Amino acid sequence: MENRILLVDDEEEIVGLVEEVLQKEGFHVIRKAHTDTGTDALKICRNFQPNVIVLDIMLPDMDGLEVCKQIRQFSYCSILFLSSKNDDVDKILGLSWGGDDYITKPFRINELLSRMRSVQRRYHRQEEDIVQIQYLSIYPKQGKVYREQEEVLLTALEYRLLMVFI
Repeated sequence: MENRILLVDDEEEIVGLVEEVLQKEGFHVIRKAHTDTGTDALKICRNFQPNVIVLDIMLPDMDGLEVCKQIRQFSYCSILFLSSKNDDVDKILGLSWGGDDYITKPFRINELLSRMRSVQRRYHRQEEDIVQIQYLSIYPKQGKVYREQEEVLLTALEYRLLMVFI
């Protein structure tokens, strides 16, 4: 399976280090938000469709929580927050707004790698459970149907019929 990772952080040294280590560990398809802004991250995410995003919370134009919230409107990719904000409230907000994990800076690179592998495993398990038919994405375990990234609300009978037909 292809590892599509988006790194979003306003600290170039951290992005460079994380990119280098991930590449050495076999994560080869990596993109970075070019100007380190949430706006760029959203654009790249829509086009690149990563399966994991490493996202800083404190970005120049909008915070990572807002970026996460907007990404959740069109993507189920795994989001791993990497932030210097280390209060419990920040962690709880990050996870409740759609983040899958939260690491505080300074961080140990081995911990980041372990957490990346963990969110990758969860993502791939989830990805395998998707039925894709043209513009429809069906998630049988969640009982949800999406048409071009927008959820289609079905009655229980309609959903059962759809599953019979596929």
